[in-house]
Amino acid sequence: MSENTDVASLYSAIEESARLLDVTCSRDRVWPILTAYGDAIAQAVVAFRVATGARHKGELDCRFTTRPDVDPYALALSNGFTAATDHPVGALLSGIDARCPVDSYGIDFGVVGGFKKIWAFFPPDDLQGLATLADIPAMPSGLAENVGFFARHGLDDRANLIGIDYHHRTVNVYVGEPPAECLTPEAVSSMLRDLGMPDPSEQLLTLSQRAFGVYATLSWDSATIERITFAVMTPDPTTLPVRIEPKIERFVKSAPYAVDPADAADRKFVYAVSSAPDGEYYKLQSYYQWRPRILSRMRLANPAAELV
Repeated sequence: MSENTDVASLYSAIEESARLLDVTCSRDRVWPILTAYGDAIAQAVVAFRVATGARHKGELDCRFTTRPDVDPYALALSNGFTAATDHPVGALLSGIDARCPVDSYGIDFGVVGGFKKIWAFFPPDDLQGLATLADIPAMPSGLAENVGFFARHGLDDRANLIGIDYHHRTVNVYVGEPPAECLTPEAVSSMLRDLGMPDPSEQLLTLSQRAFGVYATLSWDSATIERITFAVMTPDPTTLPVRIEPKIERFVKSAPYAVDPADAADRKFVYAVSSAPDGEYYKLQSYYQWRPRILSRMRLANPAAELV
């Protein structure tokens, strides 16, 4: 498949997904991003994500992996997807590259809001300690101030990726394969109390027990962790012990996906629950194009981590 065909096929799938959610897809926002990174799309992992809550209303996010030998931030700057800035967010990716082994990158954008994030994936056999990440000069100081929190809850030595949100100027620190004892209802409740979050719902406590990953969101504006998220994988989100909004259920049932016999993979979704000071909200990610190699990057090599 040629680059143009790959880009056109993915754009059509994005348009179709947006229609299922009654979201207006902006070609002017989406097409330039796809063409800028298009030479990676044929072999990329591609996913679509929708979230509940007022902040996320009317948006559909697309994210895909890209080439490890091309600086994704430099490409974003040169194409005008984000503006050059003296804010530390502009120096963070180069700081990560200088101090940590980076296996690959990912791009995240909204069909309405445009370019948002870059992810840096660490090698599955070389996960990073949070103390190492906290020493990166451009990293939000809140990470260093919360290393003790992560250590108390058994989450301090297994970071598998960093997400840099250039739009909101926040950072997501992802921890893969959290120990089971860190995900019991008692442990999760203690974690949320430590952060000053609201008491967890039964849905959050049920889902978090099977989380393959936990991630925290920090900003440069405060030392506090803004929210914490627990992510589970499932072949069918409608079987989970949560209420799924009708539009999202329609998306689950009809979201497009690439059919590649070489992949031999079933449908896969990630369902995540976030706890924030103003309450909980949920995120649903559908994989349009799956690659088995992503299992090790997600620290999901053990199929028992999947909700079935």
